[in-house]
Amino acid sequence: MTDTTRRDPRRLNIDRVAVIGAGACGLAAARYLQAEQAFSLIQVFDQRSVAGGLWNYTPLTDGQPQEDAVVSPVYDLLETNIPHTLMNYTNEPFPSGSALFPEHAVVKSYLQRCAEPVAPLLSLQTEVLSVRKKSNGNGWTVETRHIPSGTTTATPFDAVVVANGHYSDPFVPAIPGLDSFRQKHPGVVSHAKFYRRAEDSADKKVIVVGNSASGIDISAQIATVCRTPVLVSEKEKDTSATVNPIAATAEPSSTIRNVPEIVEFLADDASSSASVRMADGTIETAVDAVVFCTGYLYTFPFLPASYTAADGSYVPGLYEQLLRADDPTLAFLGIPQRVVPFPVAEAQGAWVARLYSGRCALPPAAELVASPLNGRGAHNLGFPQDVAYINRLHDRSLQADRVPGLANDGVGKMPPYWGPEQAWVRERFPAIKVAFRALGEERQGIGRLEQLGFDFAAWEKEQQEGKEQKTIE
Repeated sequence: MTDTTRRDPRRLNIDRVAVIGAGACGLAAARYLQAEQAFSLIQVFDQRSVAGGLWNYTPLTDGQPQEDAVVSPVYDLLETNIPHTLMNYTNEPFPSGSALFPEHAVVKSYLQRCAEPVAPLLSLQTEVLSVRKKSNGNGWTVETRHIPSGTTTATPFDAVVVANGHYSDPFVPAIPGLDSFRQKHPGVVSHAKFYRRAEDSADKKVIVVGNSASGIDISAQIATVCRTPVLVSEKEKDTSATVNPIAATAEPSSTIRNVPEIVEFLADDASSSASVRMADGTIETAVDAVVFCTGYLYTFPFLPASYTAADGSYVPGLYEQLLRADDPTLAFLGIPQRVVPFPVAEAQGAWVARLYSGRCALPPAAELVASPLNGRGAHNLGFPQDVAYINRLHDRSLQADRVPGLANDGVGKMPPYWGPEQAWVRERFPAIKVAFRALGEERQGIGRLEQLGFDFAAWEKEQQEGKEQKTIE
């Protein structure tokens, strides 16, 4: 890099980078930072003893984790809801023979294999206690605690990449009577984060709150053992809102009944029965379990409270869902929702790494300040927004200066790009998941889309023939 480049105020001069989290997002960031060959220190902190983030399954005993365990929301029979052919890191396929929608243990193994090149950068079993801007305004101080020894350390960094995910702090809506209900009926109300197996609901009357990916999957599992039908409670559809494609393609079932949202937990009635009132006035009695599949809050306990919205529903002030507009030396990976996380994290990591190495210039200050989206729903990037987002960050990354010695003739580690085939699969993966699940136990032998009747080449040929026929007519 030339002196002129280094003096450009829109070019950052970063030497030491902290990455918080060694899950899919943190590993993506570390791999692209490492590929830049521009930093004297890249240190990746994670509380767990191994890489892989939330894909490290946490066993629970009586609903409680082992002491000091970082609880993962992964449950016993969890399979991905994204085909691995779309989910994988760029040019790193899942192992041959993997089911199209792999079980969680397969994903964990895949991530740990992908973590091997950055293993020297990992500081595991290390909790980040605080991230604070230095008093002189240049750089950050990251205070950490090594969990086994209890030793605390304060380390200076020029930039920090927050990649600890947003599946830690469960969101449970504030429904009237809920607190009193929990006191009167302990153990009845839980959250998907602590769900592990359907057998715990055997012969019980169960209400599942929420009908997104986890709600659909968990209710289908519980329906095999509970007192049927399992009741799936959700808000009345907002016709102006984006339709959840997974719910839209879910098959009807005699063992699952959709009911209105719960508007009140009846803790003060004379009956000892656990009862709830629904939005249509119906009262469901003798409820044995209520499982909230209502998502998670954005929480960063190591940062000042102002870095998240007061209600935890979004992260304010982010440019491109990624950079703090008022201080781009702080980046947040993995914030967008309704996306395919691994390639999104790669696209984000690729651009951040190039910005921090100085090979890319920051956007103009006016653009940074004017662009952030705030408010509930600000981070929803459902199809086709996610395709455009991945490709936009790809294009930004490829604007970086070429540097001799870097991969791909100086371009550096390539970010993902989704062409027509990836976009076609992305649009259809909810329907692909339904077809996969319908095969029952046989589904584990399905590793290719074509085996389920989803053939992009055949579809593309059919589209072309249709266009040619219209031209003739």
